Amino acid sequence: MKDKVIIITGASSGIGKALAYECARRGAKLVLASRTAVTDPEILKISDAVIAVPTDVTREADCKNLVDRAVEKFGRIDILINNAGISMRALFTEVDLAVLRQLMDTNFWGTVYCTKYALPYLLESKGSLVGVSSVAGYKGLPGRTGYSASKFAMQGFLEVVRIENMKKGLHVLIACPGFTASNIRNVALSRDGTAQGETPLDESKLMPAAVVAAHILNAIEKKKELLILTTMGKMTVMLNKFFPKFMDKMVYNHMAKEPNSPFQ
Repeated sequence: MKDKVIIITGASSGIGKALAYECARRGAKLVLASRTAVTDPEILKISDAVIAVPTDVTREADCKNLVDRAVEKFGRIDILINNAGISMRALFTEVDLAVLRQLMDTNFWGTVYCTKYALPYLLESKGSLVGVSSVAGYKGLPGRTGYSASKFAMQGFLEVVRIENMKKGLHVLIACPGFTASNIRNVALSRDGTAQGETPLDESKLMPAAVVAAHILNAIEKKKELLILTTMGKMTVMLNKFFPKFMDKMVYNHMAKEPNSPFQ
């Protein structure tokens, strides 16, 4: 990672912030994208090769500006990590459809926009394109229609980009963390689009974001195409291939046990 120019979206918190720290420790040059675009002073203690760019990934112009700023500052792009994302928690029968649109705009279209403008530079550097997806991109999670749909779409998109450029030296990684300790559940959207405000899970028992970040960067260095984290995540993906109906029941029962679950 030393001296690699890396763009990270959603870099202000959770996995994105942990990725920024880990990349800085490994000597990378960083372009950090978030809506607030405030550079954490602790990162600057590790590296001075860091810029923060205010970016709302739902806006195509912001994503183009992000890429332009990266090239203007560092002259190239070696790695794009599409990490920006939001979640939701509501039954489809009750959710405002604007919530699903917001999930797709952020999780799917944000990835599409950033990839569109960064791809020529990634092809030039024979770099890495990364999408931080989810096990929810393999197995639909009840109460998370918009989240699962956006992650399924992201993974399909990235697979096609990989295949289209398989003879051009482009590396594409789809990273699927399991449940990770972060604030994504606190800010997850409820049925009317307001923030949930609290997590239904015991965050202390989840994989720390810093551990997830290290796994993702190691997978990039090894040019892996797929990364699935946590034992539960790996079991979910594997069993769903062979026993989908059984996994429907298992996923339903697991999610129904959440505090204040929208279904029982």
